[in-house]
Amino acid sequence: MKPTTLCFVVTDTQILLGRKKRGFGADKMNGFGGKREGGETFRQCAVRELFEEVGLVADPVKLAPVGLVDFRFPFKPEYSHVNYVYLVKEYSGTPLESEEMEPQWYPLSSLPYDHMWEGDVEWVSRLLKGEKLEGYVTFGEDNSSVIDMKFNAVDKVCEMESVEEIHQWLPK
Repeated sequence: MKPTTLCFVVTDTQILLGRKKRGFGADKMNGFGGKREGGETFRQCAVRELFEEVGLVADPVKLAPVGLVDFRFPFKPEYSHVNYVYLVKEYSGTPLESEEMEPQWYPLSSLPYDHMWEGDVEWVSRLLKGEKLEGYVTFGEDNSSVIDMKFNAVDKVCEMESVEEIHQWLPK
């Protein structure tokens, strides 16, 4: 189970999403993030990935933790990952296309859910309405369709660094 992050860059009216250009999830629209490296914290990972994928600089302290999601791929376990989701409202720089991501702004009122991961319409829309969530999404044999999903609204997303500790915390 890989520790990963996901950042949604938002303004009062828009969200910045990126079209993944290669690898797992290619052609899907998503936030920006990836796997933790070395001894970095989840927040450090989030700001590094945000810079690498879209050229934006953010202060890890100013990230707003809004989700903790266990993405389960029982038919391809190496895809499984536990993920901290952050909203990024303060940043510097201009979104730039990278080798991995092509950024585009969307109105918060009309996200391209038909080009995002199945299930995003439920949980991402809840985050953007101000909820904080902890839960899981289980994908089917095609590693794309959702076969099970459960989210609990929480007052505060509990930030932990150990994947084992996170796994014990999340709903079963």
